[in-house]
Amino acid sequence: MHKDNEAASRRKARVRRSIRARAYGKPRLSVHRSSKQIYAQIIDDEQGTTLVSASSLEKDQRAALKTGATVDAAKVIGKLIAERAAAKGIKEVVFDRGAYIYHGRVKALAEGAREGGLDF
Repeated sequence: MHKDNEAASRRKARVRRSIRARAYGKPRLSVHRSSKQIYAQIIDDEQGTTLVSASSLEKDQRAALKTGATVDAAKVIGKLIAERAAAKGIKEVVFDRGAYIYHGRVKALAEGAREGGLDF
């Protein structure tokens, strides 16, 4: 188990390094997925604050979605975070997939955010 966590943190650090190199002051759209839920937040790394967040655990989403562990739920959360970002005036972000591969729920969240109007 220790080696798995170590490998995941190395992947995460590698992704963050590449993001930092090409961010140019843009906020970061960070994704976290668990076995049952999916979370997204837009973070301003210069100030260290979360600007916007959305997750499948929110009361509205729990009522609307059967579970947070599906591709459909991830797409809905992507659109939701894009709407909230647009309300705050955020149009461009850098996508941070963390230690996860760009596939399945992570990809669906990114596509939903793009459909919602975020540019990355």
